[in-house]
This record gives sequence, C-alpha cells and structure tokens, in this order.
Amino acid sequence: MVKHAAASVGLGHHHLQKRWLLALLLMLSVSTVIAFFIRAAFDSCDRNVSGADSAVNGIASARNAIQVADKRASQIAAANPSPLSFMKSKIVLLVSHELSLSGGPLLLMELAFLLRSVGAEVYWITITKPSETDEVIYSLEHKMLDRGVQVFSAKVKEAIDTALKADLVVLNTAVAGKWLDAVLKGDVHRVLPKVLWWIHEMRGHYFKLDHVKHLPFVAGAMIDSHVTAEYWKNRTREHLKIKMPETYVVHLGNSKELMQVAEDSVAKRVLREHVRESLGVRNEDLLFALINSVSRGKGQELFLRSFYEALQLIKEKKMQVPPLHAVLVGSDMSAQTKFEMELRDYVMQKKIQDRVHFVNKTLTVAPYLAAIDVLVQNSQARGECFGRITIEAMAFQLPVLGTAAGGTTEIIVDGTTGLLHPVGKEGVTPLAKNIVKLATHVERRLTIGKRGYERVKERFLEQHMAERIAGVLKEVLRKSKNKSH
Repeated sequence: MVKHAAASVGLGHHHLQKRWLLALLLMLSVSTVIAFFIRAAFDSCDRNVSGADSAVNGIASARNAIQVADKRASQIAAANPSPLSFMKSKIVLLVSHELSLSGGPLLLMELAFLLRSVGAEVYWITITKPSETDEVIYSLEHKMLDRGVQVFSAKVKEAIDTALKADLVVLNTAVAGKWLDAVLKGDVHRVLPKVLWWIHEMRGHYFKLDHVKHLPFVAGAMIDSHVTAEYWKNRTREHLKIKMPETYVVHLGNSKELMQVAEDSVAKRVLREHVRESLGVRNEDLLFALINSVSRGKGQELFLRSFYEALQLIKEKKMQVPPLHAVLVGSDMSAQTKFEMELRDYVMQKKIQDRVHFVNKTLTVAPYLAAIDVLVQNSQARGECFGRITIEAMAFQLPVLGTAAGGTTEIIVDGTTGLLHPVGKEGVTPLAKNIVKLATHVERRLTIGKRGYERVKERFLEQHMAERIAGVLKEVLRKSKNKSH
C-alpha cells in the first residue's frame, strides 16, 4: 500500500546593478549558485553575453549578501526548530548514481545539507564518475565538503565500513541499486534493512531486475508523486514479478532561498529587466517559457507547434494582444543534437525567429522565472515524476500550462492554479487555445498566478518537504532498529 508521508541574458549597463544582480543570484539555491559560476550568467544562444567581468566585480557585494542571508537563516532556524532535528548525530550514507547538474543528484545534495544543518554525520558516494577531471563534479564535491559532507569513492573499503555502521543508507534513483552487489557483495543483507530507496524515474528502461532486485527487502521506498508510486507498484509486479517495499510519497518543496527571491518585488524587477534585455523582449511583451532539458520527451517540438498555432489564431481573429514570445531554456548547441536542429529548422520554416529564443541549459532558473509571464510544462508520455520547475514557477505567481500526466496533475489544480492539456499531438491545439486564453485575459492570468502562489505556501515549501521526509526517516529508523534486535 502506498502511504503519503507524515504531515502529508544580458547583464545591463550599470555597474551597481551588475553587482546587485550577482549578489541576488548567489543567494539562490545551492544548484543555482554552482551553475552560475560554472556557466556564464544568462548565456543565451541568440546572444552570447559573458557574465565573467560582472562576476569578478561583484565578489565583495556577493559575500556581503551571503553573510546577511546566512545570519537571517540562522535567526529563522533558531526560532523554528527543524523537523529533522532527531537526526542529530545519526550516521547517514548517501549513494548517488552520478554527480551532475541534474535533478536527482542536486535533490540528494539538498537532503545532505538539511541533515548537516541538524548535526547529522553525512557521507556521500558517487557510483559513476568520468576518468578525467570534471569541473562540475569538482565544484559540487567541494561545495559538499565545505558544508561538512564527507565525500569518498564508491568502491573503497571506507565505503563498505560506512554502510555497515550507518544508521541510514539512502540510495538515490533506481539505477543506484547496482552499487549494492558490486561493492557490498556478501554484506548486502546486513545493509538492506536500513536502506531508504529514493526513486525519481518514470521511464520503462529503468525497470531492470539487476538494478532493483533488492527493492522488496529494503526498509522503504520514497517516491515524488502518487502517480509514480502507483506506476512502480504495477510495473514491478507485472514485469519483474517482485513486490515493492512500503512506499512513501513525498512531494518536493521550494528552497527558502528561491522563495526569498520570488517574494522580493525589487529583485524580480531587476532580474526581469536584465533577462528581457538580453533576449530582445520588451517589458510589455508576453513571454511563454519551457524550462527543461531539450529532448523529445520534454515536448519542446509540440510546444513550438502550439505556439505557432496560437500566433495564427491571434492573427486570424485580429485579437488585440501584446506581441507573444517563446523561450526554450535548456538548449545545448555544443552537443548539436538532431532534435535541437529540428526545432531550429521549424522556427526558420515558420519565419518566427523574432518570436522564439533558445537559451543554453542552466540551473539559474530564478532569473527566467522573474522574466516570463507563463510557464509551459509540456513533458510527454507519462509526464514528470514530479516536476519541480512547476512549483518554482508558481512561487513566482506564474500560471502554468501543463500536460495532464504524471506529478503535474498533483501540483496543478486545473482551471485554478493552471490549465492542463493532453499529451501528444492531441494536446497541440488545446495548448494553443490555452496560450491565447491567457494572452487575452490579463485578469485571469494574474488570478491563476496568485492562486498558484497560495498553493505553494500551503504545501510546497522546504519546511513542508522536510516534515514529510522526517516522517519517512522516523519510520525507516524504527524498522531498522526492530530488525537489528
């Protein structure tokens, strides 16, 4: 049975603005800060603008901003004890299949920092690493070391010893299961009773028995949405002939840092101005964005078709609306993928180059959320396991146009905090109509955005996520303790 966890781009011309913008960016989530230093800020494929000079000039200002934010966070923490405080002095081993700027590893890093903040002893293992030095991995590992997370190789004896003595072992993503046999070998049975398996995937190719054969014997599975949990339950039973362990659904939450920017009207105005200037989009224009890695499963192609259809509808009916623009954040021209070239060819064929903008992939999402008017979440097939960008957009009081699939249906209340449309080609025209609907009804657009923000405040904050995770960890620790006696 599935349980719900307990408690349920350009940089402007003014030097001072440049310095303040950097300071704001540095106050965002861990992943945002790291991505900012790794990539040039707001590096759009339309205009290659480097943020390096601004970064150098803004270091002092950024440090001051961080100190102020840290002091404020400490005061808030003192007044509101963490629901994870019972984890103090507990030994926790976190096992990640990779260390990258993708959702799974960064989410596990957030858990590591939450646990460290209450005094847990946290260790980190990355299963797969490239043979050559990787700048991203180096930066992420040092960020963890700076926060007191101990990092070591997945195959050294220290990893085995830590797994055996740990109070809790968290396997992150389905493919992390291969580490159990490869490293622990004969000691697997001693570790399984204290394993919490955190699963984010919702694609069929992850269902390999070699990866998940130990699932029935772990203390529990934690999954980001009810629909994903149900999918795993049915898929493992029907295709792999194994049974899921007790499964807990934990909806994610927005970080305090992101909420701080989302609720700062001055910060949002500055970010909006800079991003729009870099794209060549005026303040009064309407900007629709899809923020996700560029791939067929994320639905960029279908979104562009809907956007073009919306432009045609507006033209045919001679509607009086501001110019519409679309931005795809998540591009990767260095890879030159066939799919991305198809997207660009489509834009050229339809002669909408002045309305569609491609921006390099980045995790500095807050500036783009401040700059746009509507977020489009167009993931296809089974949709997103959860889709954190949706609640991040709602925090910025943005209406969301999402596919009626996956975790999106557990976030968006159709017609109230967003508008849903079908997946696949059947969803192209409904999405186009929803784009027009929000373009022509300003009051409705603003009302939906406001209600989305209220929903975030009710259930999708970091505190809510911490409470839900705390309920799961208490249960897993209790089971582990009972089996050890």
